[in-house]
Amino acid sequence: MEQILASRSVSITELKRSPSAVLEQAGSEPVAVLNHNRPAAYLLPPHVYEAMLERLNADLRTAIQEGIDSGPAISADDVFAELNARYAEPGSKSVTRAATKTGGKRSA
Repeated sequence: MEQILASRSVSITELKRSPSAVLEQAGSEPVAVLNHNRPAAYLLPPHVYEAMLERLNADLRTAIQEGIDSGPAISADDVFAELNARYAEPGSKSVTRAATKTGGKRSA
């Protein structure tokens, strides 16, 4: 059985029957919506959802900045050269950056 990540839970049927009552009883707590006793969705108060998005965006910005701070990026030409050296079959045409712009077709 899947773990339910909320202290309150309701069935989909109960939510359909009286959504206002479910929201009122939930207060500021998340509610797991169950379908056949398995989580189908979670209801979150707006402030909790907004805080989650803010945290995710902050984490993403931090990860991007760490990537930038870690040093120079590897050029696409170097990446493709390394991939071709590793995976190209003998006698086959190599994949180039131009090929990726044409939907993955190999260049001559």
